[in-house]
Amino acid sequence: MRDTRESRLLLILLVAVAFALITVDIRGGQESPVDGARRAAATVFGPVENSVASVVDPVGNAIAAVRDSGERHGRIAELERENAALKARLGSDDRNRSRVRELDNLLKRAGAGQYGVKAAEVIAIGAAQGFSWTVTIDVGADDGIKRDMTVINGDGLVGRVTTVGPGTATVLLASDPKFTVGTRMERSDELGFATGQGDRPLSVQLLNGKAKVKPGDRLVTFGSQAGKPFVPGVPVGEVIRVDPAAGGLTKNLYVRPYAGFSRLDIVGVVVQAPRTDPRDLVLPARPRPEPTVTVTVTPSAQAGLDQQGGVQPQGQAQPSPRPTGNAPAQPDPAAGRDPGDPDAQADPAADPADPADPAVQNNGDAGDDQE
Repeated sequence: MRDTRESRLLLILLVAVAFALITVDIRGGQESPVDGARRAAATVFGPVENSVASVVDPVGNAIAAVRDSGERHGRIAELERENAALKARLGSDDRNRSRVRELDNLLKRAGAGQYGVKAAEVIAIGAAQGFSWTVTIDVGADDGIKRDMTVINGDGLVGRVTTVGPGTATVLLASDPKFTVGTRMERSDELGFATGQGDRPLSVQLLNGKAKVKPGDRLVTFGSQAGKPFVPGVPVGEVIRVDPAAGGLTKNLYVRPYAGFSRLDIVGVVVQAPRTDPRDLVLPARPRPEPTVTVTVTPSAQAGLDQQGGVQPQGQAQPSPRPTGNAPAQPDPAAGRDPGDPDAQADPAADPADPADPAVQNNGDAGDDQE
C-alpha cells in the first residue's frame, strides 16, 4: 500500500474508531453495546485459535527445549557432582568412624598394659626398604621414635621399628620370616620363641617339650631388657594346632596372630615401657559361652514305687510281714501231731480254707460220715 494522503486519513480514521469503541466498551461495563460482537467473534475465531495452537505449540515447545537444554544439562551435571561429593563424604565418615574405633581399642590396650604409645597411621606397605613384610608409618625421629621399639595396635603385637627417618619409620611385621619374639604361655608361663611365616600362622617353639598345651591357649610377649625391642605382656596370638611329634626337647605350636597384618591402619609405637610386667592383663577377655538349657526327665514317685514292688494292684492281698528277730516265735500248729493224722498234714497257716469253698464243705461232710 502506497503512502498517500488517502491512506494516512484512513489510518487516522481507524485509530479514532478503535478509541471510540474502547471508550464505549469501558463506559458500558457488563452492558457494553459491543459485548454481542465480542461473543460473536469468540464463537467464530475460538475454534480457529485452538487449531492453530495445536499446530504451533509443539514447535514452540521444541524450540524452548532446545534453548533450555544447555541449562538443564548444566543442572544435571551439578546434581551429579553434589551426589558424588555426598557419597565421598559418607564414605569418609564411615572410614573416620572405623579409625576412631581402632584408636579407641589401641588406647584401651595400652592402658591395660601401662604402655606409653605414640599413635601413627600406616601410609605404605611393601618391600620398598628390602623387606618382604613391612609397613611405613607417618611418625619418625621428630616424634621421638627410635629403632627397636615395639609396635602394637588394638588387637595385639604388630612388629618392631627397624628404620627411622625424620618423619617416617619402617616397621618389620611379626609375620615376616626374619621376625622372632620371645613368648610366654598364659597361666602356665611356658617360654618359647615365635617366628613369622608370611601369610601362614606363626610358628612357636616351646622350650619345654613336655609342656601341656592345647588349642585355644594364648601367648604374650616375654619382654626384652629395658623393653627393647619388645615390651612384656603384649598379646601375640592363640594356639590353633600342636605338633603331634613327642619325645623331643622342644614342642612346636602353630599360633594364629591377633593382629591382621593385611588390614593395618592405626597403630601405636611403644615409646615408654611399663614399670612392671602386666602379665596376662592385656589379653582380650575370653568370650563367655552361651548358657545351654538341659532338660532331665525323672520318673515319677508312683512309677518308682511300682518298679520296686512297693505298690500292689488293687484287689490283691498284701503278704503278711515276716517276724523279726525281736518278735516272739509263733507256735507251729502242726508240731506234736501224729504224721499219720490227716489233720496234721494240712497247714492252716500256709493254706487257709475258705468256708464257702465247695471242696472244703465236701471234706467236712466226709468227716461227719466217718464219725
